[in-house]
Amino acid sequence: MKKYTALYNTIKDKIIGGELQKGDKIPSVRNTAEIYDVSITTVQNAYFDLCADGYVISKEKSGYYVTDIGQINPKEEAAVEQEKTEYDLTGGKADEESFDFNLWQRYIKSALRQKDRLLSYSSAKGEYDLRKAIAQYIKDKRNVITSADNIIIGAGVQPLLQILCVLLDNNSIVSFPDKSFIQGMGIFSSHGFEVHTRDKNADIIYVSPSHMTRWGDVMPIKRRLELVEHSQKNGALVIEDDYENEFLYNKKPTPSLYTLGKGNVIYISSFSAMLLPGIRISFMVLTKELKEKFEKQSFCFAQTASKTEQIALCNYIRDGHINSQTRKIRRLYTAKTKRFAEILQNEIPQADIKLSENFLQIIFEHPFKGDVSSFKESKIDVFIEKYEEERIKLIISPSAIPSAGLESAAKRLKKVFG
Repeated sequence: MKKYTALYNTIKDKIIGGELQKGDKIPSVRNTAEIYDVSITTVQNAYFDLCADGYVISKEKSGYYVTDIGQINPKEEAAVEQEKTEYDLTGGKADEESFDFNLWQRYIKSALRQKDRLLSYSSAKGEYDLRKAIAQYIKDKRNVITSADNIIIGAGVQPLLQILCVLLDNNSIVSFPDKSFIQGMGIFSSHGFEVHTRDKNADIIYVSPSHMTRWGDVMPIKRRLELVEHSQKNGALVIEDDYENEFLYNKKPTPSLYTLGKGNVIYISSFSAMLLPGIRISFMVLTKELKEKFEKQSFCFAQTASKTEQIALCNYIRDGHINSQTRKIRRLYTAKTKRFAEILQNEIPQADIKLSENFLQIIFEHPFKGDVSSFKESKIDVFIEKYEEERIKLIISPSAIPSAGLESAAKRLKKVFG
């Protein structure tokens, strides 16, 4: 056994065994080399593997700290979660019938046959052919006209925001629509930005026009024009997260802020909602200035999205499947939401029920004097928007519930309300 492997196992066992707890700082590379009488290179390799496997995290100019992954048994955790949740009404999961797994597997297998491409890392921006396909896709669908060179690919929106935090001045004020944008606010805050909500005088304005709130409010064209004019007048940068725009079939298409703006809008979107949450490929279109800064600092960044999935998605888009997939899930999820709202109204007639603007969420209000833990006890996972004065407001997304299971889900929810 190699020395660094033995050291890796020693530290890993201490973490799993509880000798090292979450948040504990482990000895520096130099100290560990002295303690175990090994070379600094051996320690560095062991620490690198511990970081890669999630047992420790490196904090710049501070050292290495233990995470909580060692104290979690993934199989046991999954079993407990499965036992706890029977009806997921949060919208965080997909319905199996929404995606053609066999078709996607064919594209993955095709990508794996491109052995020469897989022998190297993807570029920091992402695969060029995928960026070119995305440029054509957003031009056709959103009238976002840009070149592949301005597009950056990442494994989800969060890694893309991390990149922006490096490129932007962290002395800036960033404003979000409300406090429901927890992850984005946390990322900017951790990089030293001052984070506000609904601050029109902020230096950076983060918006999600097609899903402005948890219940799916859509920004009207008048407000979009006002925001663009305000940002240009005051020199503010706009980050446009175009989340769920593809689902707005029931409304007249509204132009993206990127299209309306004049070089001060960053456009961000993702394929996870259209495909599967487990396929984490998102992208952003940088302004000219930020693209140049990215290229100068490209050595600081590494591509986070799977190269295999990038190759597969490129061909999936080129062959037109992304368009048919969007139409499929739009029909499925909106029809399912409407149907579930009808069932709930029949099962719980006292409830105040209405559909969101994008037809993907149900806003549900009902008198409630119980304990919110009763939802978990009934194996229901749902987002509680508000609970005060003996009245509760839920945001319900039935996307993960099979069509055949909608009635049983409604009956289970009914039991919570007695």
